[in-house]
Amino acid sequence: MAINKNHEFEDLDNIKCSIVEKNVSPERVAFLKDLLTFNKYEVVVVPSPAPKAAVAAPITEGETAPTPASTTAAPTTFTLGVTDLRFNPTNAVFGRSLHTTDGHVVTLAYWSQEDAVSNDSVPYFEK
Repeated sequence: MAINKNHEFEDLDNIKCSIVEKNVSPERVAFLKDLLTFNKYEVVVVPSPAPKAAVAAPITEGETAPTPASTTAAPTTFTLGVTDLRFNPTNAVFGRSLHTTDGHVVTLAYWSQEDAVSNDSVPYFEK
């Protein structure tokens, strides 16, 4: 069990993992997986569990039950974790321990995919 909400652990595919992010899109999974594998972390990705369905209202006379095709499909999301239980994404980004493939330190904007290139010459607190 985690001490605080910022450092979560779960079993992903029967492997104890430190959770990096939950409910992420396939594009975000590809970005994070490439970044973390480059930094020598073993990444585990599993599909996120489907959201719990709401209780359906009782059907009254004259109404028909909704068909499964009429319900909207939930978007496919994933849970991403690393096998190193000491890994904490917040500490890794602000502790400047992650690097990009071109040798720059990963900034918060790069981690959040707000910038395409990591500009580590200006500290985050001066922006």
